[in-house]
Amino acid sequence: MEEIKNKVKESSLIQMDLADFKPKEKIVGLDLAAQLWQGLVLKEKDFRSWIKTEVWEQFDGQAVYIHCSADAIVPTWAYMLVASALQTHAAYVVVGSQLELEKALIRRNMEQLDLGPFQDGKVIIKGCSDISCPEYAMATLVQKLQTTVQSIMYGEPCSTVPIYKRK
Repeated sequence: MEEIKNKVKESSLIQMDLADFKPKEKIVGLDLAAQLWQGLVLKEKDFRSWIKTEVWEQFDGQAVYIHCSADAIVPTWAYMLVASALQTHAAYVVVGSQLELEKALIRRNMEQLDLGPFQDGKVIIKGCSDISCPEYAMATLVQKLQTTVQSIMYGEPCSTVPIYKRK
């Protein structure tokens, strides 16, 4: 009886899992709605007082998205003050939604990818990955890899969809 060989493992195919680029930091939101006077506007004096007294250490090492859940006009300087206060504590800060933060962290993680091992390689990006916004992650990864690899495929080694092939 002949030994069963794993042809995929023996091939030069490089399999990538998008889950490798998931944010490692804890993600938290900071809602400015709680700082609105009567739920409508920010009073600069009160807001600056809150900035001085808030315990910013609670955000140490976390990724923070700053937003306002109330239907109010929040001045730009308010977001700037919060971002400044978080600078020495949070691992990463964005103004926007949780999804925007996750996308920024995925991009950051992909930008840190060493392309050396992928030079002229044949890459398969796994189809099923535990990651938020997989379409964004896949498109970003394709853009990162396309300058280096010979080909990019999507799916599993037994059933792939060609995405890119160097001419």
